[in-house]
Amino acid sequence: MSQSYVFKPENVQLVLGANDSNLPYLEMLVSSDLALRGTMVSAAEDVPLFIPFMKRLEKAAEERGMLKEAEIFMEFQLLSEPSAADRDDDKPVIVAAGKAVYPRSRAEKELFSVLPTSDVVFSVGPAGTGKTFVSVIWALSEVLSGRKGKLLLTRPVVEAGESLGFLPGDLKQKLGPYLNPLYDAAEYVLSPQQIKRMEENGTLEIAPLAYMRGRSVNNAVMILDEAQNATRSQIKMFLTRLGENCQAIVTGDPSQTDLRFPADSGLEEAVSILSGIKGVSVVRFTHSDTVRSRIVREIVRAYSEKEGE
Repeated sequence: MSQSYVFKPENVQLVLGANDSNLPYLEMLVSSDLALRGTMVSAAEDVPLFIPFMKRLEKAAEERGMLKEAEIFMEFQLLSEPSAADRDDDKPVIVAAGKAVYPRSRAEKELFSVLPTSDVVFSVGPAGTGKTFVSVIWALSEVLSGRKGKLLLTRPVVEAGESLGFLPGDLKQKLGPYLNPLYDAAEYVLSPQQIKRMEENGTLEIAPLAYMRGRSVNNAVMILDEAQNATRSQIKMFLTRLGENCQAIVTGDPSQTDLRFPADSGLEEAVSILSGIKGVSVVRFTHSDTVRSRIVREIVRAYSEKEGE
Protein backbone atom coordinates (compact mmCIF):
# COMPACT_ATOMS: atom_id res chain seq x y z
CA MET A 1 0.00 0.00 0.00
CA SER A 2 1.58 3.28 -1.12
CA GLN A 3 1.65 6.56 0.80
CA SER A 4 1.92 10.09 -0.52
CA TYR A 5 2.85 13.50 0.82
CA VAL A 6 2.36 16.82 -0.98
CA PHE A 7 4.91 19.54 -0.35
CA LYS A 8 4.34 23.25 -0.76
CA PRO A 9 5.76 24.11 -4.20
CA GLU A 10 8.47 26.36 -2.77
CA ASN A 11 9.70 23.59 -0.42
CA VAL A 12 10.16 20.67 -2.82
CA GLN A 13 13.71 21.51 -3.87
CA LEU A 14 14.64 22.59 -0.34
CA VAL A 15 13.87 19.07 0.91
CA LEU A 16 14.81 16.94 -2.09
CA GLY A 17 17.85 18.95 -3.16
CA ALA A 18 18.97 20.15 -6.56
CA ASN A 19 17.96 17.63 -9.25
CA ASP A 20 16.32 15.53 -6.48
CA SER A 21 19.79 14.60 -5.20
CA ASN A 22 18.43 13.77 -1.71
CA LEU A 23 15.88 11.28 -3.02
CA PRO A 24 18.16 8.15 -2.95
CA TYR A 25 19.21 9.01 0.60
CA LEU A 26 15.57 9.34 1.68
CA GLU A 27 14.81 5.97 0.07
CA MET A 28 17.58 4.38 2.12
CA LEU A 29 16.29 5.90 5.38
CA VAL A 30 12.65 4.89 4.89
CA SER A 31 13.52 1.52 3.25
CA SER A 32 11.19 2.10 0.33
CA ASP A 33 11.30 3.28 -3.28
CA LEU A 34 10.08 6.86 -3.63
CA ALA A 35 8.47 8.48 -6.65
CA LEU A 36 8.13 12.21 -7.28
CA ARG A 37 5.30 13.67 -9.34
CA GLY A 38 5.20 17.44 -9.26
CA THR A 39 5.09 18.38 -5.58
CA MET A 40 3.93 14.94 -4.43
CA VAL A 41 6.35 12.28 -3.21
CA SER A 42 5.05 8.72 -2.80
CA ALA A 43 6.43 5.68 -0.98
CA ALA A 44 5.91 2.34 -2.72
CA GLU A 45 5.35 0.57 0.61
CA ASP A 46 3.55 1.26 3.85
CA VAL A 47 6.15 3.07 6.01
CA PRO A 48 4.73 4.18 9.40
CA LEU A 49 7.13 7.11 9.75
CA PHE A 50 6.87 8.33 6.15
CA ILE A 51 4.22 11.06 6.53
CA PRO A 52 5.55 12.40 9.88
CA PHE A 53 9.09 12.33 8.42
CA MET A 54 8.09 14.36 5.34
CA LYS A 55 6.23 16.88 7.52
CA ARG A 56 9.28 17.23 9.75
CA LEU A 57 11.59 17.72 6.77
CA GLU A 58 9.33 20.36 5.27
CA LYS A 59 9.25 22.27 8.55
CA ALA A 60 13.04 22.05 8.84
CA ALA A 61 13.44 23.31 5.28
CA GLU A 62 11.20 26.30 5.97
CA GLU A 63 13.40 27.19 8.95
CA ARG A 64 16.85 26.46 7.50
CA GLY A 65 16.66 26.43 3.71
CA MET A 66 18.15 23.68 1.54
CA LEU A 67 18.61 20.49 3.56
CA LYS A 68 21.80 18.42 3.47
CA GLU A 69 22.11 14.71 4.23
CA ALA A 70 23.36 15.36 7.77
CA GLU A 71 20.29 17.46 8.60
CA ILE A 72 17.94 14.91 7.01
CA PHE A 73 19.55 12.13 9.02
CA MET A 74 19.24 14.03 12.32
CA GLU A 75 15.54 14.73 11.67
CA PHE A 76 15.02 11.04 10.96
CA GLN A 77 16.92 10.06 14.11
CA LEU A 78 14.96 12.45 16.31
CA LEU A 79 11.69 11.16 14.85
CA SER A 80 12.57 7.47 15.22
CA GLU A 81 14.18 7.88 18.67
CA PRO A 82 11.85 10.40 20.38
CA SER A 83 12.54 11.80 23.82
CA ALA A 84 11.47 14.73 25.96
CA ALA A 85 14.53 16.64 24.74
CA ASP A 86 13.21 16.59 21.17
CA ARG A 87 10.07 18.63 21.73
CA ASP A 88 9.84 21.74 19.57
CA ASP A 89 8.48 24.01 22.30
CA ASP A 90 10.88 26.85 23.14
CA LYS A 91 13.20 25.67 20.38
CA PRO A 92 16.56 27.43 20.79
CA VAL A 93 18.14 29.33 17.92
CA ILE A 94 21.36 31.23 17.26
CA VAL A 95 21.20 34.10 14.77
CA ALA A 96 24.44 35.35 13.22
CA ALA A 97 24.66 37.73 10.26
CA GLY A 98 20.91 37.33 9.75
CA LYS A 99 21.17 33.54 9.40
CA ALA A 100 19.35 31.32 11.91
CA VAL A 101 21.00 28.11 13.12
CA TYR A 102 18.99 25.48 14.99
CA PRO A 103 20.19 22.48 17.04
CA ARG A 104 20.40 19.22 15.09
CA SER A 105 20.81 16.79 17.99
CA ARG A 106 19.93 16.47 21.66
CA ALA A 107 23.42 17.44 22.79
CA GLU A 108 23.48 20.43 20.45
CA LYS A 109 20.20 21.56 21.98
CA GLU A 110 21.79 21.37 25.43
CA LEU A 111 24.80 23.32 24.17
CA PHE A 112 22.51 26.01 22.75
CA SER A 113 20.82 26.33 26.15
CA VAL A 114 24.00 26.74 28.27
CA LEU A 115 25.96 29.11 26.01
CA PRO A 116 23.96 32.26 26.93
CA THR A 117 24.33 31.71 30.69
CA SER A 118 27.83 30.22 31.18
CA ASP A 119 31.22 31.87 31.56
CA VAL A 120 33.04 28.66 30.65
CA VAL A 121 31.62 25.89 28.45
CA PHE A 122 33.23 22.51 27.82
CA SER A 123 31.90 20.80 24.69
CA VAL A 124 33.31 17.28 24.68
CA GLY A 125 32.73 14.35 22.35
CA PRO A 126 33.56 12.60 19.07
CA ALA A 127 34.14 14.09 15.65
CA GLY A 128 31.23 15.21 13.52
CA THR A 129 28.92 16.20 16.38
CA GLY A 130 28.89 19.95 15.68
CA LYS A 131 30.90 21.04 18.73
CA THR A 132 33.16 23.47 16.88
CA PHE A 133 30.48 24.62 14.44
CA VAL A 134 28.00 25.66 17.13
CA SER A 135 30.73 27.31 19.20
CA VAL A 136 31.94 29.45 16.29
CA ILE A 137 28.42 30.44 15.21
CA TRP A 138 27.58 31.41 18.81
CA ALA A 139 30.76 33.47 19.14
CA LEU A 140 30.06 35.26 15.86
CA SER A 141 26.52 36.05 16.99
CA GLU A 142 27.95 37.63 20.16
CA VAL A 143 30.47 39.74 18.25
CA LEU A 144 28.21 40.79 15.37
CA SER A 145 25.46 41.81 17.82
CA GLY A 146 27.91 43.98 19.78
CA ARG A 147 27.57 41.97 23.00
CA LYS A 148 31.27 41.08 22.69
CA GLY A 149 34.06 42.98 20.97
CA LYS A 150 36.21 40.12 19.70
CA LEU A 151 36.31 36.46 18.75
CA LEU A 152 39.62 34.83 19.63
CA LEU A 153 40.31 31.42 18.08
CA THR A 154 43.12 29.19 19.28
CA ARG A 155 44.30 25.60 18.97
CA PRO A 156 47.32 23.74 20.32
CA VAL A 157 49.72 23.26 17.42
CA VAL A 158 50.84 19.80 18.42
CA GLU A 159 52.28 18.70 15.11
CA ALA A 160 54.60 21.72 15.03
CA GLY A 161 55.51 21.32 18.69
CA GLU A 162 54.15 24.83 19.39
CA SER A 163 57.22 26.17 17.56
CA LEU A 164 56.07 27.85 14.35
CA GLY A 165 59.21 29.70 13.37
CA PHE A 166 60.42 27.22 10.77
CA LEU A 167 57.13 27.31 8.83
CA PRO A 168 56.95 29.76 5.87
CA GLY A 169 54.73 32.84 5.86
CA ASP A 170 53.21 35.10 8.51
CA LEU A 171 51.39 33.86 11.60
CA LYS A 172 48.04 33.46 9.79
CA GLN A 173 49.66 31.39 7.05
CA LYS A 174 51.50 29.24 9.59
CA LEU A 175 48.29 28.56 11.49
CA GLY A 176 46.05 28.13 8.44
CA PRO A 177 46.01 24.31 8.33
CA TYR A 178 45.17 24.11 12.03
CA LEU A 179 42.35 26.65 11.99
CA ASN A 180 40.57 25.59 8.79
CA PRO A 181 37.71 23.88 10.69
CA LEU A 182 37.05 27.15 12.52
CA TYR A 183 37.05 29.13 9.28
CA ASP A 184 34.74 26.56 7.66
CA ALA A 185 32.21 27.17 10.41
CA ALA A 186 32.53 30.95 10.12
CA GLU A 187 31.96 30.79 6.36
CA TYR A 188 28.55 29.24 6.99
CA VAL A 189 27.27 32.72 7.89
CA LEU A 190 29.97 35.09 6.55
CA SER A 191 31.73 35.53 3.23
CA PRO A 192 35.54 35.20 3.06
CA GLN A 193 35.68 38.97 2.47
CA GLN A 194 33.71 39.65 5.66
CA ILE A 195 35.97 37.33 7.63
CA LYS A 196 39.03 39.10 6.25
CA ARG A 197 37.61 42.48 7.31
CA MET A 198 37.03 41.15 10.83
CA GLU A 199 40.67 40.04 10.96
CA GLU A 200 41.85 43.42 9.71
CA ASN A 201 39.82 45.41 12.26
CA GLY A 202 40.72 43.12 15.15
CA THR A 203 37.28 41.63 15.85
CA LEU A 204 38.59 38.23 14.79
CA GLU A 205 41.95 37.13 16.17
CA ILE A 206 43.80 33.87 15.72
CA ALA A 207 46.61 32.74 17.97
CA PRO A 208 48.46 29.51 18.76
CA LEU A 209 47.75 28.41 22.31
CA ALA A 210 51.34 28.97 23.41
CA TYR A 211 51.03 32.67 22.50
CA MET A 212 48.19 33.17 25.00
CA ARG A 213 50.49 33.13 28.02
CA GLY A 214 50.64 36.39 29.96
CA ARG A 215 47.57 37.94 28.36
CA SER A 216 44.31 39.12 29.92
CA VAL A 217 41.43 38.99 27.45
CA ASN A 218 38.41 41.26 27.94
CA ASN A 219 35.09 41.69 26.13
CA ALA A 220 35.57 38.60 23.98
CA VAL A 221 34.59 35.02 23.26
CA MET A 222 37.65 32.75 23.37
CA ILE A 223 37.44 29.34 21.69
CA LEU A 224 40.02 26.65 22.40
CA ASP A 225 39.48 23.94 19.78
CA GLU A 226 41.02 20.44 19.81
CA ALA A 227 41.63 20.82 23.54
CA GLN A 228 42.47 17.13 23.90
CA ASN A 229 45.88 18.16 22.50
CA ALA A 230 46.45 20.69 25.29
CA THR A 231 48.32 19.75 28.45
CA ARG A 232 47.02 20.37 31.96
CA SER A 233 49.08 23.53 32.35
CA GLN A 234 48.02 24.83 28.93
CA ILE A 235 44.30 24.49 29.63
CA LYS A 236 44.75 26.14 33.03
CA MET A 237 46.71 28.95 31.34
CA PHE A 238 43.98 29.42 28.71
CA LEU A 239 41.13 29.56 31.22
CA THR A 240 42.95 32.02 33.45
CA ARG A 241 43.12 34.52 30.56
CA LEU A 242 39.44 35.32 31.19
CA GLY A 243 38.88 39.02 31.87
CA GLU A 244 35.81 41.26 32.12
CA ASN A 245 32.82 40.35 29.91
CA CYS A 246 34.69 37.35 28.54
CA GLN A 247 33.51 33.80 27.80
CA ALA A 248 35.65 30.71 27.18
CA ILE A 249 34.50 27.73 25.10
CA VAL A 250 36.62 24.58 25.12
CA THR A 251 35.97 21.84 22.58
CA GLY A 252 37.67 18.50 22.16
CA ASP A 253 37.51 14.74 21.75
CA PRO A 254 39.46 12.92 24.49
CA SER A 255 39.71 9.80 22.31
CA GLN A 256 41.71 11.56 19.58
CA THR A 257 44.69 13.15 21.32
CA ASP A 258 47.82 13.66 19.22
CA LEU A 259 50.08 14.22 22.21
CA ARG A 260 53.13 11.98 22.37
CA PHE A 261 51.93 10.84 25.79
CA PRO A 262 48.09 10.85 25.79
CA ALA A 263 48.03 10.87 29.59
CA ASP A 264 49.40 14.42 29.42
CA SER A 265 46.10 15.70 27.97
CA GLY A 266 44.42 18.07 30.39
CA LEU A 267 40.90 18.09 28.94
CA GLU A 268 39.22 15.41 31.05
CA GLU A 269 41.03 16.60 34.18
CA ALA A 270 39.78 20.17 33.61
CA VAL A 271 36.21 18.92 33.14
CA SER A 272 36.45 16.86 36.33
CA ILE A 273 37.94 19.67 38.43
CA LEU A 274 35.74 22.52 37.19
CA SER A 275 32.35 20.93 36.48
CA GLY A 276 30.96 21.83 39.92
CA ILE A 277 31.76 25.53 39.69
CA LYS A 278 28.89 27.98 39.12
CA GLY A 279 29.17 29.44 35.65
CA VAL A 280 30.92 26.37 34.23
CA SER A 281 28.88 24.03 32.00
CA VAL A 282 29.85 20.68 30.50
CA VAL A 283 28.03 19.24 27.47
CA ARG A 284 28.98 15.71 26.46
CA PHE A 285 28.32 14.45 22.95
CA THR A 286 28.16 10.80 21.90
CA HIS A 287 28.17 8.99 18.56
CA SER A 288 24.37 9.28 18.46
CA ASP A 289 24.78 13.08 18.22
CA THR A 290 26.88 12.88 15.05
CA VAL A 291 25.49 15.34 12.51
CA ARG A 292 28.20 15.30 9.83
CA SER A 293 26.73 12.29 8.02
CA ARG A 294 25.26 8.85 8.58
CA ILE A 295 28.50 7.10 7.67
CA VAL A 296 30.54 9.23 10.09
CA ARG A 297 28.11 8.30 12.83
CA GLU A 298 28.58 4.60 12.09
CA ILE A 299 32.37 4.99 11.99
CA VAL A 300 32.40 6.75 15.36
CA ARG A 301 30.07 4.13 16.82
CA ALA A 302 32.26 1.27 15.56
CA TYR A 303 35.42 2.74 17.04
CA SER A 304 33.66 3.49 20.34
CA GLU A 305 32.48 -0.11 20.60
CA LYS A 306 35.98 -1.40 19.77
CA GLU A 307 37.60 0.82 22.40
CA GLY A 308 35.02 -0.33 24.95
CA GLU A 309 35.93 -3.99 24.55
